[in-house]
This record gives sequence, structure tokens and C-alpha cells, in this order.
Amino acid sequence: MFKRIVTTACFTGVLAALLLTLMQSLWISPLILQAEVFEKASEQLAEQAPQQPVAGAEHEHHHDAEAWSPEDGWQRTLSTFGGDLVVAIGYALMLAALYNLRTPAKAWHGVLWGLAGYATFSLAPAVGLPPELPGTLAADLSWRQHWWEGTALATAVGLALIVYGRHWGWRVLAVLLIALPHILGAPQPAEHHSLAPEELQAQFRVASLLVNAVFWMALGGLSAYLFNRRDDASFNNAAVGHYS
Repeated sequence: MFKRIVTTACFTGVLAALLLTLMQSLWISPLILQAEVFEKASEQLAEQAPQQPVAGAEHEHHHDAEAWSPEDGWQRTLSTFGGDLVVAIGYALMLAALYNLRTPAKAWHGVLWGLAGYATFSLAPAVGLPPELPGTLAADLSWRQHWWEGTALATAVGLALIVYGRHWGWRVLAVLLIALPHILGAPQPAEHHSLAPEELQAQFRVASLLVNAVFWMALGGLSAYLFNRRDDASFNNAAVGHYS
């Protein structure tokens, strides 16, 4: 069982990561590069403006200048694929483990699992914390992480209660759970400010949500298909051993 889960997750993760990196290269990265133009222009203006010397500021600036970051082109694409691969295999491991509890009969059942993952890890958190381009003011990172984790957990439990709950009371509780993080509200900065134009921000948010939707559907469909293929192969091997 463990080997089946790992094998399914690895193959699924590689294929889904390749698809995700391709979509990001075509639609997400160009928008980020445009936003970085505004960010760099703002940094240049800040450097040209007269500033009062602050103790330790020179050392901090020198440290940031030496920090490595991938160059535009193959380095950036390769770094993106590496990150996508880790994320895709992690989510695929989660799906394959869940398939042991309720095996999808068809590949499109896996797509439904993928849509549930999309709602849990992308769509619900994006309602309160939408994807943001570089140069956007945001609230404290730890608070945003806690809110994201609580939202994902509440959405996952809520969806499970909606699908598997036998009584209407469970479904009412599910709706309340899903809505609770948004009623409490996501942590927000004292003032909203973005260096990139609002039109570019809107394009980035829509593109990010669409790309993640395709990624999750592919992840669910591929994992269910490969999981069932492994099951069929195990059955055939067992049958050959029985009759030989």
C-alpha cells in the first residue's frame, strides 16, 4: 500500500508540476516580470532620495545585494519547476492516501477530488487573501499563515461533512465552518498599497486562480488514473501467480 501511494504520487507530481510550470511560464511569470519593473523603479527612486543614515542600514543593504536569486530565463524556470515539483508531489501524496479510504472508480472521480483540493487550498484562502504581485503591502506573514491554515482546515472539514454527512445538521455545521474564517476576516495591512497598477493585479489574480484550477484537476485526474492502474496491475499479477 505504501509503495502504491508513493509511486502514484511521484509520477503524478512530475506530470502535474510540468503542466503547472508551463502554465506559469506562459501566463503568470510575464505578469510578475511586469510588476517587478514597477518595484525596481520604486527602489531606484528610494535610493536617489536623500535619506538619514541609520545604524546597520549599510550592512543590511550589502547583505541583500549579495543574496542569490535566479536570473530571468532558464534559471528562473528551473527554480519554479523545483518548487512546483515539491508542492505537486506533496499534494499527490495526500490524494493517494485518501484514495485508500475511498478509491475513485473513474479518473473523473479524481478530478472531483482535485476540485475539492482546489477549493480547500486555493479558492477559499484567496477569498480573504487573494494572490498578490511583488510590491504589494501585506499584513504580518505569521498572521496570514495562521489564517490560511485555519481556512484550509475549516474548508476541508466542511466539504467532508457536506459529502459524507447523513443528517442535515452536519451540512448546516459544514456551511458555518466554511464561512467562519471569512466572517472573522483575513489579516489586512493598515493601508492597502500596490506599486503595480490595479489592472495588472486583477489579471494576476484571475490567472493564478485559473492556473491553480487546471493544476488541481490534472492532479486529481492523473492520480486517480495512475492509482487505479496500479490496482489493476496488482490484480493481474496476483491472478497470474494464482493460476501458474
